[in-house]
Amino acid sequence: MRASSSPALLLLRRLFRRRLVAAAAVVLAATVVAALFAPLIAPYSPTRMDIVHRLAPPGMAHLLGTDDFGRDVLSRVLFGARQSLAVGALVVCLATLLGTVLGLCAGYFRRMDTALMRFNDALMAFPDILLAIALMAALGASLINVVLALGIVYTPRVARIVRGAVLVLRELPFIEAAEALGAGRMRIMLVHLLPNLVSALVVQGTFVFGYAILTEAALSFLGAGVPPTIPTWGNMIAQAQQYMGQADWLMLFPGGAIVLVVLSLQMLGDGLRDALDPKLQRLL
Repeated sequence: MRASSSPALLLLRRLFRRRLVAAAAVVLAATVVAALFAPLIAPYSPTRMDIVHRLAPPGMAHLLGTDDFGRDVLSRVLFGARQSLAVGALVVCLATLLGTVLGLCAGYFRRMDTALMRFNDALMAFPDILLAIALMAALGASLINVVLALGIVYTPRVARIVRGAVLVLRELPFIEAAEALGAGRMRIMLVHLLPNLVSALVVQGTFVFGYAILTEAALSFLGAGVPPTIPTWGNMIAQAQQYMGQADWLMLFPGGAIVLVVLSLQMLGDGLRDALDPKLQRLL
């Protein structure tokens, strides 16, 4: 078989056919690399204070300026990327795990469907930020609790996608054949249903990633998220609000980073959906 006919290469070719999707992938890759190598790239420690040069505008010594404690904004943006991306990735993993279990059970076991989906609907009835604030009030402010709260908030989104896919898959002939051959329910769910859910989970994961970064920033801005001592994009924006008009760069650069990363995740998710959906492929 020629390398050009490889499914992975064909998927990448369809994915990066659109220039916006390719640009989004480059932005995300650059952000991940910058976050991973932040200790090597950052010119200063994110907690190093220089009161003499507090609120210094962007210049040669500090490319993105300094904050009200004289801390280098560029260094804090780079280290903030580590925290924000880590929260987003962990929330995706937790929400995908819980949502997949919930959706599989609701979609495959008919007797459990009504109860599980009513519970799912009850969670989705609350706006994301309000439910996250309520959970953080109960759990307390910490990085781990932010991940737990946001994982619970976004579990219903994943569960609904998985349930809808399972409701279709369980009626297909290959599932009926597996049941006729005596395959157990657990084997059917793990071996026959779960692999067919991967594409939907990957696409949904990109959207949850972006939502998690936005909600974490909102929680930090409201003082209900990650402790202020940890540099995150949300904390930087929260601390900069009192200097609006005096030092706009304090909010401009972390806010721009959030917008750029979340927008790139949304575009990449749209590209993955188009590349993985055969119905859309026929229209392209």
